[in-house]
Amino acid sequence: MKGLLYLILAAPCAWGQTPLQDAPPAAAARPNPLPENERSRTAGAKLFARECAACHGSNREGIGRALPLDRPEVYQAPPGAIFWVLRNGHVTRGMPSFAHLPEPQRWQIVAFLRSVPKLH
Repeated sequence: MKGLLYLILAAPCAWGQTPLQDAPPAAAARPNPLPENERSRTAGAKLFARECAACHGSNREGIGRALPLDRPEVYQAPPGAIFWVLRNGHVTRGMPSFAHLPEPQRWQIVAFLRSVPKLH
């Protein structure tokens, strides 16, 4: 499956909520069990390139219908909220679940998405 985050995680839904805001409080409060260090971010970047860059662009800038992920709403989001969206998807936003990826890989993607994009 291409397009790990088919539409932006933080784009408002029709009712004003975002997929990140839909995460239950207990899920959103869940910390990343992996250190959000350069190693985790690099691994997450490789997964992002494989799974999402076709839709979201190699720099998270967004392509076509897939909106950018290089936004403060994403990189400042609680790690557990991002993980919850990756695990559950978001039907109304057209994002499938990515529970087929092992948990450590999803946490690596979380670490990457929470890293502030480098300016080019």
